[in-house]
Amino acid sequence: MDDNFVVRPRKSYGKSTVVSARLPDDLLKKLDTICTKTGRSRNELITMCIEYALQRIKIVDEKD
Repeated sequence: MDDNFVVRPRKSYGKSTVVSARLPDDLLKKLDTICTKTGRSRNELITMCIEYALQRIKIVDEKD
């Protein structure tokens, strides 16, 4: 599986809900740099990052 984070053309997500999250300053700076380079909003990139992570998540039992 290709593990790159690919930024594709915008798509419609339909109904959405507002959520709030605290991010470390250095993480936010990196996100803003990518926003500037790609022309995407923070919201778009955060949504894309969450989708990427959810498609690849592996939950490991603490016993493993």
